[in-house]
Amino acid sequence: MNKNGPVIVIEDDQDDQDLLKEIFARLNYKNEVVFFADGNAALDYLNMNDVLPFLILSDINMPKINGMELRSKINTNEKLHIKCIPYLFFTTNANKESVIEAYSMAVQGFFVKPNNIKGLENSIRKIMEYWSECIAPSEYL
Repeated sequence: MNKNGPVIVIEDDQDDQDLLKEIFARLNYKNEVVFFADGNAALDYLNMNDVLPFLILSDINMPKINGMELRSKINTNEKLHIKCIPYLFFTTNANKESVIEAYSMAVQGFFVKPNNIKGLENSIRKIMEYWSECIAPSEYL
């Protein structure tokens, strides 16, 4: 985990992307925020050798490959897996099956997007602060 690395946001809804852009700008973190509308584009970016993101915020329901499929591809890719990038689901709704499936793939968090901007900002702040304090194995490689 690179605490100064980019925050990867994988979100296919343009309105949600716009809200998140506004919130990250307001919170003024030093991390670049990189948006992708689908998992394949994010996977291509993550496979670039010089990219070491801070964390990934991923929607579940997306075109091409969904968030669960993307998480599985990262877990089975030795080069990406060793980077220890925190992978968090940030989605519109949750059900028992999706939460269990997510955690069975070793996601580090599952969050339902609040339906108002203040709640959304609060969630992003908590996520960023928590992971800024957390230590990952990759810091010792």
